[in-house]
Amino acid sequence: MDHEEVERLIEAGVPDAEAEVTRPRGVDDDDHLAALVVSPAFEGVSLLEQHEMVYDALGEHMTTDIHALELTTRTPEEG
Repeated sequence: MDHEEVERLIEAGVPDAEAEVTRPRGVDDDDHLAALVVSPAFEGVSLLEQHEMVYDALGEHMTTDIHALELTTRTPEEG
């Protein structure tokens, strides 16, 4: 699954999200990804719930196409 497709899924599934998906440093396969997701929807929401929102946006791709996701979530104020 390419990085742009993962970004589109996250941005479609998390309100007002901006996602940047890359391959983690030192990793050579495409099913290990890193994502930075910034959304005002994360305000007042626990880190666990923020991550669940992203995982929900990715749906079944988390078990079929993405083996591992290094996830960082932030509100716009956190940058």
